Amino acid sequence: MTRVAAIDCGTNSIRLLVADVDPATGDFTELDRRMRIVRLGQGVDRTGRLAPEALERTFEACREYAAAIEELGAERIRFVATSASRDAENSDTFVRGVLDILGVEPEVITGDQEAQLSFDGATKELVGSDHLEKPYLVVDIGGGSTEFVVGDDRVRAARSVDMGCVRMTERHLVQDGAVVDPPTPDRIAAIRADIGAALDLAEATVPISSAATLVGLAGTVTTVAAIALGLKEYDTEAIHHSRVSYERVREITEGLLASTHAERAAIPAMHPGRIDVIASGALVLLAVMERSGAREVVVSEHDILDGIAWSTA
Repeated sequence: MTRVAAIDCGTNSIRLLVADVDPATGDFTELDRRMRIVRLGQGVDRTGRLAPEALERTFEACREYAAAIEELGAERIRFVATSASRDAENSDTFVRGVLDILGVEPEVITGDQEAQLSFDGATKELVGSDHLEKPYLVVDIGGGSTEFVVGDDRVRAARSVDMGCVRMTERHLVQDGAVVDPPTPDRIAAIRADIGAALDLAEATVPISSAATLVGLAGTVTTVAAIALGLKEYDTEAIHHSRVSYERVREITEGLLASTHAERAAIPAMHPGRIDVIASGALVLLAVMERSGAREVVVSEHDILDGIAWSTA
């Protein structure tokens, strides 16, 4: 067994997983998994730069993670950075800060690499399963980008597109520095048009409608699942491998789009950092299901973070 630390730094959140992993046997023992909403991608779509306050929030989380990694004695660390740091002009400031705190340089991976890691993390435990049909369509809805991967025992096609809950919210739902609550029909239509264009790009590479099973990853999908399950608090075990029907996703999305900030904040399983972006994220999930023809989404708590851990070991 090798004790590894995997860090996934996205547009909206930064997450840590420390685990004992044996690639030869497939044994995987999770020791610590945590997440902080840092909104690293704040304003990147508009300015092209990482905001100083966003960088400081991220560095503070890195300091917390460094202490946890040292306490648990991880032998190897891999830090993967995704959409926001790919897009920013001042990404070098981000790289230097992470290196100073954690002693490892973040890998600013491509969208295709991100898709591969997400697929590995989500499907390692599904390979050989007799209750889910192949091929899988794995969809990882992030803050700035969404990854689409079709595969069975291995990846057959993958594509990352600039469509995420933070990007759609900042592009269409922010006015005078505040999120419009609830959004007007024309704003919702604009988001739908953007999502449709992004799906066209994804579908040019990935045969979205050919998959037998839709597997959904990341905070948007898990939050929608928590709402569908009526959870009084966020429960990873209840959410992992739950199934949410297309009809229920549509109902939840419509409810979120019609709600105010206070109403979304009152949802028991809602993370404070997702209150303003969950409606856009749910709209992305709904559109993916409409385009793919999926009647349900299988929700996975195992995603790119687990893929990073496997690759590190």
